[in-house]
Amino acid sequence: MIEIITGSLIILGGFFAVIGAIGLVRLPDVLLRMHASTKIGTLACGMIMVCCAVFFGTSDIIIRAIAVVLFLLLTAPIGAHMIGRSVVSTGVPLWKNDGIEQSELDAALHQEHSAPGEPRT
Repeated sequence: MIEIITGSLIILGGFFAVIGAIGLVRLPDVLLRMHASTKIGTLACGMIMVCCAVFFGTSDIIIRAIAVVLFLLLTAPIGAHMIGRSVVSTGVPLWKNDGIEQSELDAALHQEHSAPGEPRT
């Protein structure tokens, strides 16, 4: 029974980590990417730490896993807030979705974020 629980927690943690990585690649600006990396990353690491605590089951491993999860829950929002403040204070241009239809959204994102030498479509 423990193997089923730990296996499902590892798979869920890995799934959420992949979703966060896709969010880092697909989202258009720094603030949205930061949201994906902090929220999903914390959830994925938390699930994997719970899996370790369940699998090993000793008191010292459980305490360490709880400490890691608490450390992640305390530091991820603070780090994201500081990154967000630095982005806003330095004037990094943010993404604007002004009247773009859902069907044209991918083309608009590709045009906005193409490389400098790449021709715009």
